[in-house]
Amino acid sequence: MEEIISQFDIQGEITTVSPLKIGHINDSFILKTNTPEKGSYFLQKINHNIFKNVAGLQKNISIVTDHLRSKLAAEGQNNIERKVLRLIPTKNGELFYKTTEGEYWRMYVNIENTHSYDAISPELAFKAGEAFGNFQCMLSDIPHDELIETIPDFHNMEFRLKQFREAVENNAAGRLEKTQFMVDEIEKRAWGMCAPERMFREGKLQKRINHCDTKVNNMLFDENEEPICIVDLDTVMPGFVLSDFGDFMRTAANTGAEDDENLENVGINLEIFKAYSEGYLSKATFLSDTELEYLAFGAKLLSYMQTVRFFTDYLNGDTYYKIQHPEHNMQRTLAQFALLKSQEENFEKMKQIVFEAQYKNSKITV
Repeated sequence: MEEIISQFDIQGEITTVSPLKIGHINDSFILKTNTPEKGSYFLQKINHNIFKNVAGLQKNISIVTDHLRSKLAAEGQNNIERKVLRLIPTKNGELFYKTTEGEYWRMYVNIENTHSYDAISPELAFKAGEAFGNFQCMLSDIPHDELIETIPDFHNMEFRLKQFREAVENNAAGRLEKTQFMVDEIEKRAWGMCAPERMFREGKLQKRINHCDTKVNNMLFDENEEPICIVDLDTVMPGFVLSDFGDFMRTAANTGAEDDENLENVGINLEIFKAYSEGYLSKATFLSDTELEYLAFGAKLLSYMQTVRFFTDYLNGDTYYKIQHPEHNMQRTLAQFALLKSQEENFEKMKQIVFEAQYKNSKITV
C-alpha cells in the first residue's frame, strides 16, 4: 500500500489508512495525513474485470469533473471543491497508477463531513431529482462522442435482448422448459422496449452524458441535509436520459425489494415517482419534447431491462450476479417483472405525473 500511495501527488504524510465497506465493484480506502487542515484522500482500486479501458474511464471522469467545476465557477458558486470530485494525479501526471501486478489505482480528494442515504422518502426523492437533473443539465452541452462507454452497451436494450436470445438458444443450465412463460413475456414486449434505439438511429432521440447509476446513495449530503456532490462516476457515459430517470424509479420508486420473495409487496410507489419527477424537471431544463414524452416510459424500460438481465443470468447458470441460493436470479426476475407489470398498470398515471411536473416547473421558470 505504501508503494501505491507514494505514486500520487499528495500533500503531507499519510498516517492512517482505513478501508471502506461501500459499493460492490471497487476497493476503497480513506487516507488521513499529518496535516489534517489540508484534508484527506480517497484511494480506490479499480475493478479491471469490469472496466476494461481504465485510461478511457479516467479520461471520462476528468472531462466530466473539469466541466462541472467550470460550470459552477461560471455561476459564481462557492465551496466548489465540496461540490465536485477532484482527481489526484500521479507524480508523473497520470490519472491512475498501474502496479507491476496489473492492478489499477486512482485517488480523489476526500469530501469530508458528508453522508449518504440508502433509504428513500418523498422529501429525499425530490432532492435527489433536483441533484441528478442539475447534474445532467450541466453536462448536456458535452457532445456524447467525447466520452467512451465504460461498459459498452450497458443500457442498450437491443444488446441485452441479443444476450437473452443466445441464453435461450444455449439453455446452458437446463432451466428453459420450466421458465418458458418468462421467455414469452419478454418476447411480447421486446419490440416496444427497443423503441429508443430505433429512434436514435432515425435521429428522433439523442444521446447525452448520463450517470447510469442514479441511486440516492450516489450523492453526498452536507450537514444541512442538502445534496452537494454526485459521486460514483465510473458509469458516466453516453446514453438516453430516460434511462437515468428510469433507473432511479426502478430502484427507489418500488414498494418492495429488488429480489422480494413476496410479489404482493412489489409495485410502483407513485408518491416517490411524483416527488422525484418534480425535483428532476425543476432542473432538467434541457430536455427535448421527445425526451419529455418518453420519461415515464424510461421507468418501464429499466425494469424490463433488469428482468431480462436477471433471467438471462438464470438461464446461463448464474455466471454474472452473485446469488444467495440456486433460485435467486429467478426470484429477482419475478420481482422485477412484478414491478414492470405494476408500472404498466399505472402507466397513464405516471405520464400524467410527468406532464403535471413539467407544467408546474414551466410556470415557475416563466
